[in-house]
Amino acid sequence: MTETKPILEVLSGTRQTIPPVWFMRQAGRYLPEYRALREHAGSFLKLCFTPDFAAEVTLQPIRRFGFDAAILFSDILVVPHALGRSVSFEAGEGPRLEPLNAASVKALRTEADRDALAPVYEAVRLIKRDLPAHVALIGFCGAPWTVATYMIAGRGTPDQAPARMFAYREPEAFARVIDILVDVSSLYLVEQIRAGAEAVQIFDTWAGVLPPREFQRWCVEPVARIVENVRRDIPGAKIIGFPRGAGALLTKYLDRVQVNAVGLDWAAEPEFVREHVQSRVAVQGNLDPLVLLAGGDALDRAIDDVLANFADRPFIFNLGHGILPETPIAHVERTLQRLRRS
Repeated sequence: MTETKPILEVLSGTRQTIPPVWFMRQAGRYLPEYRALREHAGSFLKLCFTPDFAAEVTLQPIRRFGFDAAILFSDILVVPHALGRSVSFEAGEGPRLEPLNAASVKALRTEADRDALAPVYEAVRLIKRDLPAHVALIGFCGAPWTVATYMIAGRGTPDQAPARMFAYREPEAFARVIDILVDVSSLYLVEQIRAGAEAVQIFDTWAGVLPPREFQRWCVEPVARIVENVRRDIPGAKIIGFPRGAGALLTKYLDRVQVNAVGLDWAAEPEFVREHVQSRVAVQGNLDPLVLLAGGDALDRAIDDVLANFADRPFIFNLGHGILPETPIAHVERTLQRLRRS
């Protein structure tokens, strides 16, 4: 018999007595075993594109903490890399890309280099082979809007103003970037699922910087198309949407985007979520990464608040964004102990 996987049960609409848990960026710099392998690999992209390395990093937090899901170790910017764009990661400064302008958008490739992404699919196969039977494997991609913000600016910025300005001034060119990313990301998720991912998450980290009209056009509609494309090829695919910072616009998101669960950032208002969001789909979140860093009584109270707010319906415990590199391992252990106490 196949062992039940709690996270997949929640994504099918079934509440779990003890909510399943995983953390965004659970494989990363807060772990000494990750830092050692990162140094050995020599570069972040080599870590992502060497299947043995990516699989090992993905499995490290599962061995240490026993999370209920592993999330593929990779980066949302492997997609522009596969489109032939220059991508690098500078220590302490984040990603660097060759910025797009209206002229270079016209020359942008419309299909990803399959060979460039093949190591990702091989990593998925290796991870799936070595995961404990009850642990689910989550794949992911960046949402088109968020990926496009980096492609336009060439780097992350505080409010992604370069991409927002480009979308206002050059809407046709920007729509071309989004359309390409929809097609490539759809296939990318399908191939991850075919390789062994049991659910996928679409990260829209910068959704919250847009006003409502642009949120609908650049966040909601492209992600809805990705979900439709994936389900056309893989009916019943389990998909989590994470439009960070969407706030009250989550209802507009769910009107159009047919996900199995929606991720919440730490600022989401619980009463609104329970009434308008969790009444429709499972939710995931939303512990503040800073309170996980702080620890102590503040962490205990925050964990209890999250559970009180959401655990009486289908719910996956997670952070409101990625775990911070400075987070003490003991605070992660404390969270899991409190979450799973009888």
